[in-house]
Amino acid sequence: MKKFFLPNLQTKGRIARGLVSIILLAAALVCFPLSALFGLLLLISGLFVLFEALRGWCVLRACGISTKI
Repeated sequence: MKKFFLPNLQTKGRIARGLVSIILLAAALVCFPLSALFGLLLLISGLFVLFEALRGWCVLRACGISTKI
């Protein structure tokens, strides 16, 4: 299990995930007044992607799925 959580992203991947997390968090702020459930889903997704960016870890790569960045 310890190997599963080892960092597996390079700088480009971390930057890409950081930008995606900013977009998801901004979308959550915009969508919250319209739909609380959709806003909450975007918020949780944005926080998880932010965690991936800060940690340098990608859940897809940890599961063996290849990503382009």
